[in-house]
Amino acid sequence: MAAGPGAAAAYRGRFAPSPTGLLHAGSLVAALASWLDARAHRGAWLVRIEDVDTPRCVAGADHAILDQLQRLGLVADEAPWWQSRRGDAYAAALQALQAAGAVYPCGCTRKQIEAALAAAGHPPERFGELVYPGTCRQGLNGKPARAWRVRCGTEAQPLHIGWHDRRLGDAHQDLTHEVGDFIVRRADGLWAYQLAVVVDDAAQRISDVVRGEDLADNTPRQIHLQRLLGLPTPRYLHTPLVLAPDGHKLSKQNGAAPLALGAPGEVLQALRQAGQALGLPPLAAAHRDAWLAEATAAWARIHGLA
Repeated sequence: MAAGPGAAAAYRGRFAPSPTGLLHAGSLVAALASWLDARAHRGAWLVRIEDVDTPRCVAGADHAILDQLQRLGLVADEAPWWQSRRGDAYAAALQALQAAGAVYPCGCTRKQIEAALAAAGHPPERFGELVYPGTCRQGLNGKPARAWRVRCGTEAQPLHIGWHDRRLGDAHQDLTHEVGDFIVRRADGLWAYQLAVVVDDAAQRISDVVRGEDLADNTPRQIHLQRLLGLPTPRYLHTPLVLAPDGHKLSKQNGAAPLALGAPGEVLQALRQAGQALGLPPLAAAHRDAWLAEATAAWARIHGLA
């Protein structure tokens, strides 16, 4: 179901899976939501393989994910992008940040950061954000440079980012105290997710980012980078999470089973379950394409697009 000739050219959405395994029920919710939003706006829907974290990528998972999307009827309007092929664009962005004095080299290891936080009376919480204490802001003090960090305000002038989420409403984050100066190039030489996604969203002219609610906390970091690089800020919509039996987000890390799409009826069942998680009403369609058409109309009504 490609965008029609009357499509709103300004709308461009995307689904950006990491090929660390196959799609599961949780990732299908994000994929379906982004597809439905693009179709309801009569815009374009793209797929980007976020494989910058190469050590975590599973060989062949990228093409297997594309095959899963094809079976589900979620077909991109343009050829997929692979972040692993985009290093030159990320290097150019880092050079721009360096020229502006917006980043600095960091020589700290994780253990050193944890020790510095503990010494300051702020031991990191388990699963909490490791807020960088600014150790290398004024220089490396003889340490070799390991990574590059972007400046996020100061104690005297904290950096506050506010934004509006189409589902969650108005949100705010104190980047200085809740995140600290975050990494844009890692100690192992790999590009950080935050920089890569900002550069690629701009390069692909993404107008609307629709993704899982677990990524909402990344939004202010990305808005900060967009502003530093002079790039547009897309609209954001963060979808509900599918939870595992233990109450945590369903993910590959906690053993989420890949989608079963081989037997008759499994594709439609997977789509129906994802639609239910997104708050869609029960739909009568008995075939994939008809269900997607009904789901698009329902999404448009729910989000005031009809």
